[in-house]
Amino acid sequence: MDEELEQILDGIGPRLRTLRRDRRLTLESLAVTTGISVSTLSRLESGKRRPTLDLLIPLAHAHRVALDQLVAAPASGDPRVHLKPLRKSNGSVLVPLTQYPGRVQVFKQVLSPREPKLVTHDGYEWLYVLAGELRLILGERDCTLRPGEVAEFDTREPHWFGPADLNAVEILHLFGPRGDQVVVRASPSTNDPA
Repeated sequence: MDEELEQILDGIGPRLRTLRRDRRLTLESLAVTTGISVSTLSRLESGKRRPTLDLLIPLAHAHRVALDQLVAAPASGDPRVHLKPLRKSNGSVLVPLTQYPGRVQVFKQVLSPREPKLVTHDGYEWLYVLAGELRLILGERDCTLRPGEVAEFDTREPHWFGPADLNAVEILHLFGPRGDQVVVRASPSTNDPA
């Protein structure tokens, strides 16, 4: 048991460093957010200081992760994830599948019919159709995607997506900051001229 505990404790520092770097945070900015000194954060990440709850709790809060993600404690209890769908006023449903700010966000969405309204913003999007048909307007292009088809695009181009007809469409929706493009590439469907 002591050896297992040592392995768990030894893994916390590298995990903290990876989380901070993935979020492109400096030790200084994390120190401001958590109230933990730069030297303490550095010693935690390098394994020169043992983590305590009064250090881990503010770090978990700052990174918006569960404490057990920092500790990588052995699994216990119910392994199912209980997601909380967000119901929109227009009848659409959004289910966040990730909780990592500053990184690629993943959502499952059920989109209800609505009028197209083109938008632009910074970022990169990737859409995968699970069920139904998705209409995507991207600049001058207007295309329909069917189950199993994928679209990816820079969100600085005017765009809109929603059901292609009067039925809802179910999609996986990935959104990331500029430069965080999904590496999956798909060729256009042979029956779709777009």
